[in-house]
Amino acid sequence: MQVGIEAMNVFGGTAFIDVSRLAEHRRLDTTRFENLLMKEKTVALPCEDAISYGVNAARPIVDALSDAERDRIELLITCSESGVDFAKSMSTYIHHYLKLNRNCRLFEIKQACYSGTAGFQMAVSFILSQASPGAKALVVATDISRLIAVSGGEALTEDWSFAEPSSGAGAVAMLVGEEPTVFQVDVGANGYYGCEVFDTCRPVADSEAGDADLSLLSYLDCCENAFLEYRRRVRDAHYRDSFHYLTFHTPFGGMVKGAHRTMMRKMAGATAREIEDDFQQRVTPGLSYCQRVGNIMGGTVFMSLAGTIDTGDYSNGPRRIGAFSYGSGCCSEFYSGVVTREGQESQRRFNILGELDRRWTMSMQEYDEVLRDSAVVRFGTRNVSLHEQWDQVASKRTSQRPHLYLRQIREFHREYEWTE
Repeated sequence: MQVGIEAMNVFGGTAFIDVSRLAEHRRLDTTRFENLLMKEKTVALPCEDAISYGVNAARPIVDALSDAERDRIELLITCSESGVDFAKSMSTYIHHYLKLNRNCRLFEIKQACYSGTAGFQMAVSFILSQASPGAKALVVATDISRLIAVSGGEALTEDWSFAEPSSGAGAVAMLVGEEPTVFQVDVGANGYYGCEVFDTCRPVADSEAGDADLSLLSYLDCCENAFLEYRRRVRDAHYRDSFHYLTFHTPFGGMVKGAHRTMMRKMAGATAREIEDDFQQRVTPGLSYCQRVGNIMGGTVFMSLAGTIDTGDYSNGPRRIGAFSYGSGCCSEFYSGVVTREGQESQRRFNILGELDRRWTMSMQEYDEVLRDSAVVRFGTRNVSLHEQWDQVASKRTSQRPHLYLRQIREFHREYEWTE
């Protein structure tokens, strides 16, 4: 039985900043900053949140379905560490604004940056179970960064300041079903690896802390061991020879490059020149969107997959893609699937690159104002009106697609409105 992604869309927000200007603004070491391999980062505005991002990612997919196909969405999983309530799932809001069938399971997964893969694999298992033949699942990985790094404490490092240029905001929506036009999963080809490590955490809803060095070491350890488990389950699997492309969870491009270099040395005995050439050929396509949006936590590995599908070469036949997903704390997984030229052509209808190009460029002054103004929608906000911010966005947006924005919070209930 075939299973996988039937359609996938990325929403990269409405505004962004040039991260090289941010590095200068924060007086970061520009030499070290270059190793991030970052270009831009999406900035979430006060009238945007993980719910609006998720809906904006999913709506083009849902709009392309017939009424009968839409009614077969029987599972909606939201994957995020940017929840708005300790109990109520964001999936209920997303379900409502997408006008989906009420005979649908709705829930939310939090597992750091691994959450998107957790939701995706759960959706794959649901389809494979044939509990409801012909059913579809909608997986929405959505996150925003309004975080200030926690300062002080012997466990924290100065490197944590480099998280700001790489922390983005965005969402990836995936329709999972029995007709995987976009990404056909290699069923059973999964290597997962997890352990307890305190590399990053959110001790309170609006702050993040961690040890950057420990996070890097954990990422590298998990990448190696998840692949080794994949190789144990998939006979003759080879890191260099089995995959035409590789996609990674991408906190920043430099971290991916370091992981790939380590894997090529250990698994393939490659030289420095071979590693660089292989990185450019197999890994760089997956950085195309990540470098412009930043780390969107649970959705980042799929944003990398979307970039690989959109910019890879499939003219000579199907291509197998290996994917490495990592979430702090930690859990990781290496899995794979196949992409065809037909899948690439199908994805062009969403024009992900064009939508990223339509975002408006934010000045450093505007960015600092957004960081300050976003305090009005901190976790637990009871009442606030965002009409002024909402109108400002409406006047600057250039996308022709309808977008959902947060209009107000009234007695903790979030109310949204479409900008047509």
